[in-house]
Amino acid sequence: MLEPAYQADVVVVGAGIAGLAAAQRLTSAGMTTAVLEAAHDVGGRMATEKVDGFRLDRVGRLMSTSYPELRLTPGLDALTLSAFDPGVLLHSDGRRHRVGAAASQGGARGALHTVRALASAPRPPSAPRAPLGTAVDQARLVAALARLAGTPADRLLARPESPSPSPDGRAPAARGLSARTVDGFVRPLLAALMCDPEPAVSGRGADLALHFFATGRLCVPEGGAEVLPHLLARSLPAGTVHTGVRVTSVSTTSVTTAEHGVFRCRAVLLATGARTAAELLPGLRVPDAHPVTVVHHTTDEAPATGGALLLDADRGGPVAHTAVLSAVDPTRAPAGRALVSSTVLGPPPADLDTAVRTHLARLYGTSTARWETLAVHHTPEAVPSVRPPYDPHRPVRLLAGLYICGEHRDTGTVQGALHSARRATDALVADLGATGSLHRADPVPTVPRAA
Repeated sequence: MLEPAYQADVVVVGAGIAGLAAAQRLTSAGMTTAVLEAAHDVGGRMATEKVDGFRLDRVGRLMSTSYPELRLTPGLDALTLSAFDPGVLLHSDGRRHRVGAAASQGGARGALHTVRALASAPRPPSAPRAPLGTAVDQARLVAALARLAGTPADRLLARPESPSPSPDGRAPAARGLSARTVDGFVRPLLAALMCDPEPAVSGRGADLALHFFATGRLCVPEGGAEVLPHLLARSLPAGTVHTGVRVTSVSTTSVTTAEHGVFRCRAVLLATGARTAAELLPGLRVPDAHPVTVVHHTTDEAPATGGALLLDADRGGPVAHTAVLSAVDPTRAPAGRALVSSTVLGPPPADLDTAVRTHLARLYGTSTARWETLAVHHTPEAVPSVRPPYDPHRPVRLLAGLYICGEHRDTGTVQGALHSARRATDALVADLGATGSLHRADPVPTVPRAA
């Protein structure tokens, strides 16, 4: 019998950032690669809708300037990151307090600069304390963030994982902090970083999220989330990515599609979401995933919070975090208009618009009655759960010739998706053999906004 003619060395199923990053690495290693995507555009959940000059992300994923995979992934040389103001704003008892990791400004020694109240009225003597608690509580938080900033990420992930969540949901690094500090700062921050409304997240996952917060600046891609996958797709050889192609079955040497027959190959890399991967490979475990709803508003007068991420320490409404995103990235709104993007975690309330507007009015201290709603994006399975016991590096080699990657195999973040792609391609190249380089170390430009 004649050997089948290979149409590509590797067929990658899925053109999200994990699949596109994997294709970049395989191409750099000298392998011919075909990327098959069922949708009519690349990017998956990293999509951006364009409405009247606004750029509206479907799932508002927060990133960090300290994500190493942004520097190590081929094809992202032109990526520019728009940074939030250092740290976060915490809304508590009707006032806003700025809490920022000093590491995000160039070093972990200070670890925290606290507390600048932004409310215009003077604080009454009987008013409750700041959400971080006493000066001693703040000093303990300084020390905890400094320890996290100075601990390498691989050491954090190597720590033993608790088999079940701790009763109070604290990350290991948060042990020793006061209940007020945990409730007022650690929990709302972790909810924003991990898109998880529950406090009982994985200790290792929580420590890693806080590590990236303490060592970098929170950021978003300039121009919208879609910029990242589009950069990866454009830098691949012409004809590599095929959109509108539905894959119906996979094996170690072929991929069958509904419209274009069979693609023969030497290996297959699944880079879809976890549920789609399980449909192609029955028996594959599907981790729980959290729903996320993003509500975009516009107003002609931006709230006076600058380019800060605003969290509600009191958790008095459905909004987990919000920001005047046009102050962080001016390319996301036309001149003279402000874009306010807010994220609701978990199932949205029935009266979503009213509940969100009411909550935003309290957080920003201004009426939202005249704000225009641009879009409401609800994604039922937006972000994989990071609940204990949690394996941050789930296997990427299923069989010789069959591999898998995606944020559901790693830390449930953009960093995790890119890192899983690197692990999968390293395993694939080791099995098949290839020539070329799989690594890049060019810096990613960052555009910080004034505090």
